[in-house]
Amino acid sequence: MLEVQGLSKSFYGTPAVTDVSFRVESGEILGFLGPNGAGKTTTMRMITGFLAPTAGRVTLADVDVARKPLLAKRALGYLPETLALYPEMRVREYVAFRAQLCGVPGRDVKARVDEALGKCFVDDVASKPIGNLSKGYRQRVGLAGALVHKPKVLVLDEPTVGLDPQQIVKVRALIRDLRKDHTILLSTHILPEVELVCDRILIIDKGRIVASGTPETLRHQMSQTPSVTVALKGEVPEADLVFRQLPGVAAASRIGAGGETRVTLDGVPGADLRESIFKESVTRGWTLLELSPREASLEDVFVRLVSRDAAAEPGLEPGVDPDAPTPAAGTGVPS
Repeated sequence: MLEVQGLSKSFYGTPAVTDVSFRVESGEILGFLGPNGAGKTTTMRMITGFLAPTAGRVTLADVDVARKPLLAKRALGYLPETLALYPEMRVREYVAFRAQLCGVPGRDVKARVDEALGKCFVDDVASKPIGNLSKGYRQRVGLAGALVHKPKVLVLDEPTVGLDPQQIVKVRALIRDLRKDHTILLSTHILPEVELVCDRILIIDKGRIVASGTPETLRHQMSQTPSVTVALKGEVPEADLVFRQLPGVAAASRIGAGGETRVTLDGVPGADLRESIFKESVTRGWTLLELSPREASLEDVFVRLVSRDAAAEPGLEPGVDPDAPTPAAGTGVPS
């Protein structure tokens, strides 16, 4: 339903995205992750037709975005992270305007608007000017506008930004429900959200895809590098230094709090650290309160894969402000 082939983009000769390829099947929710400046925003703007690629091809619902942009964008709903709404318009008026822009027949506009307002929990403010709404409400108005023409493909960039916890739960449930009728590309920095909502994950760094798979698959790959948590009674300042010298230990970090010392140990692939930790603790007379394997989280996977030099900021997209508003409020049609 959404296919990206060899997508690349350079700014003044400096690559921002290099040879990115992936496919999102009908009814699938793909999580798109990456640190700031990794090429995520540039990729999404090329997919949605707001930015022309240097090389590569994007197909939306079997339509080439570059060759037939208007037809392709009718199959697209786009919610950018930074919304460019019209503050003087009332909510219902704005969503109806979006419906008309996206080719919804006049006889169907009211029913489509009512449905979108209800789905996105903004029907209670339908008559209010957008400029008077909170950030959370504006975010949901933008989502209603992206949904109103019932596109086959939805591209959602940080859809829960600015929402309170109760609203976040509702929007996540809405996104899961939308998979029945839409193919969804979801970008977010909230890693638990990815695990709760997405079927598959794509991680991009420095303009290239560095990992792809289900959350379970990526965690399993990371679990090949063993990790354990150790808790010792009392303050043991040297614990991490001692454990770091044990065979098979690659890294150790210590936290002392609440009358005990906790150490997280990462081992080399294939190592079983538990026996050597137990013996070392007994030899030194330390009281061992806990010794348990630590299952890799999605955060562990992300941090391990995405190593960046913060000072140099490699992979920063030249000439592109990742937080800049997207043209035409993400309407899916040219302004």
